[in-house]
Amino acid sequence: MSHQDLLRPPDTRVVELDIEGMTCASCVNRVEKKLGKLEGVEATVNLPLESAYVRVPAGITDEQLTATVEAAGYTARVRQPHRPSQGTSEVTDAQITSGDTGEAAAPGGAAVEGDHLAHGGTAAQLLPRLLVAAVLTLPVFLVSMVPAFQFANWGWVAAALALPVVTWAAWPFHRAAAINARHFASTMDTLVSLGVAAAYLFSAWQLAADPRMTEHPGMEGMETGGLYFEVAAVVTTFLLLGRYLEANAKKKAGDALQALLNLGAKDATILHDGVEQRVPADRLQVGNVLVVRPGEKIATDGVVVDGNSAVDASLVTGESVPVEVAPGSAVTGATINTSGRLLVKATRVGSETTLAQMARLVSQAQTGKAPIARLADRISAVFVPVVLAIAAATFALWLLFSGPDVTGGELRSAFTAAVAVLVIACPCALGLATPVGLLTGTGRGAQLGILIKGPQVLEDTRTVDTILLDKTGTVTTGVLAVDATAAFSSFTEDEVLRLAGAVESASEHPVAHAIAAAAKQAMHDDGALPAVQAFRSAPGGGVLGTVEGRLVVAGRTGWLEDNGIPFTGGQQEVLAAAEAGGATAIWVAVDGTPAGVISLRDTVKEGSAAAVARLKHLGLRPILLTGDNAAVAAQVAAAVGIDAADVYAGVLPEGKVEAVRRLQAGGATVAMAGDGVNDAAALAQADLGIAMGSGTDVAIEAADLTVMGNDLTQVAQAIELSRKTLATIKTNLFWAFFYNAVGIPVAALGLLNPMIAGAAMAASSVLVVANSLRLRSFGR
Repeated sequence: MSHQDLLRPPDTRVVELDIEGMTCASCVNRVEKKLGKLEGVEATVNLPLESAYVRVPAGITDEQLTATVEAAGYTARVRQPHRPSQGTSEVTDAQITSGDTGEAAAPGGAAVEGDHLAHGGTAAQLLPRLLVAAVLTLPVFLVSMVPAFQFANWGWVAAALALPVVTWAAWPFHRAAAINARHFASTMDTLVSLGVAAAYLFSAWQLAADPRMTEHPGMEGMETGGLYFEVAAVVTTFLLLGRYLEANAKKKAGDALQALLNLGAKDATILHDGVEQRVPADRLQVGNVLVVRPGEKIATDGVVVDGNSAVDASLVTGESVPVEVAPGSAVTGATINTSGRLLVKATRVGSETTLAQMARLVSQAQTGKAPIARLADRISAVFVPVVLAIAAATFALWLLFSGPDVTGGELRSAFTAAVAVLVIACPCALGLATPVGLLTGTGRGAQLGILIKGPQVLEDTRTVDTILLDKTGTVTTGVLAVDATAAFSSFTEDEVLRLAGAVESASEHPVAHAIAAAAKQAMHDDGALPAVQAFRSAPGGGVLGTVEGRLVVAGRTGWLEDNGIPFTGGQQEVLAAAEAGGATAIWVAVDGTPAGVISLRDTVKEGSAAAVARLKHLGLRPILLTGDNAAVAAQVAAAVGIDAADVYAGVLPEGKVEAVRRLQAGGATVAMAGDGVNDAAALAQADLGIAMGSGTDVAIEAADLTVMGNDLTQVAQAIELSRKTLATIKTNLFWAFFYNAVGIPVAALGLLNPMIAGAAMAASSVLVVANSLRLRSFGR
């Protein structure tokens, strides 16, 4: 349950709505305002997820909510919550045979709302329209603008080819404009629809009035106003391209939840009456006993009832050191059993598991993040009505000043001036300003290993002043490595490491792998370690074996005590000092005598310190965030140059989200860099989420920016690129509006022929594209 939910009055409830038909930020505002007019209702609408998170007081029904959304011109459906099975009985043989083992949940233990995640519809519908528009627009453009391609009566061919473009291909714009008109509202879709229709209909009227105006190639009837079929077709094609790119990015917004759910095991082995049986993980019940072998995922949350092992929980907790488990230990679904065989009794299944709760955290964080309206959408509320008013006033004033006797020529002049206003105002450059700038910036980013999800991300990078850096896998490698070796009495450090590496090489424990790898690297010959004989291991304790005729024991304090090996006070102080410094410390004894202590740490990535310095140079305050203890966190912070006061240690996944919220509540604009599943909710909650490419799919999908490399320096470069791309888009928008501000009055005065207006509009588009292409030199 979120912090906001805890503060919610007891007589209110939360309703999640799926909403269809929203196309821009003004649609979001309209839905929120409509729902907000219901007494006591608070709504947060998310455009990419096409959903609304609504707090509803008693007395307001679901039907009232959906009816209110539909009254705003959109369709709404209440999302039904998943009801997990609360049964405690085990799956029976008959149930396994019949497949009737309880209510099915999604893989990983959480329900998936198919419609909520299926965002491919819009992009899939736009693609054929875009392809048809592009194929038909090219010949229309060539025959209209290049005299060499013209032939007798080419105007009729251009009209025929442009007709499917301005009707079927441009239908999404016309439909949105009609819906908005029904509710006395307007968006950029309104101007696109009117501009395209006006350019085509005016051209068709001109051609119908003078069927022979294109009888001779090169003659377009300049004196009658000309033909602008190519204007209508090109505008439609370019804006469809921009809308398709937008829809394609939007469709991936729900992938974070799917990636999180996919981390769970797909099936599980249950022990029933002494017989092992394989069943789908979504059919597990509370009380089932699961058999988990080394290397397998634990299918659901539970308690170990038999066996000892080390569990790799890094996918869920982000911690690099495996957790030792024994009978009575709690384990989490989606973690990996690394060594011994375990029997686990399921305690939570379905939507109650830790994994499912983390999926809800991601969903709530994404829904709660207010979408940043694009500049064009914000201005369209004023721009579109003003343009329409100017066009209407232009037509009326031309007729008024023509006097009482209006001739056909004067009527044509009035209509030509009004159409020129619509054509010059038709927002081709405005529509291109964001997608072309974004396309160029993201293309250059891809070359540099930086992925930017959308234009709202660029807005976020401009104002970010604080960056949270997850320790494991972001600032550090996330892999244990030998940090130091201390030798006692007559032993040398190399000898201690070599003997420990030899005996540990027979173990499958991650700590053993790290010691064996360090020992091989320290060898000066062929890197081969001595053979081990009579090897024996104790899960959670340690290992022993005979190496070169000497009994070598390595492990924790209890393991050495069990083997009758005594310690001196000084030797215990060496171990305690290593652990106090944040290291994982392992005893090594030879022939019954302590020989030394090996310390292992999660190592700091090369370049992390330089990256932190670069982030500070960008004006950001770096904060280290980790689930590790304070000693480990302090050491890492000191190594990379983060102030001790800016270290948050011992933070759980839920705590990471809360840390972001606290900073935001204090007025900070927060970026979050992480790579693990435990970071996903915080990445979604942050104003700017940055995922390291070496991390999990869910972290990458929940983030706004992804750096595909393993270097924290790329995070700073990603922020720089985002800010540069945003600046380019703003420059594009300025010139697009400046062009309209100058062109519209000239057109209204009748000083601009619609054909010249079309050419000027094309020139403004070229300017926008050329300005965007400058981003290709970023980082060179």
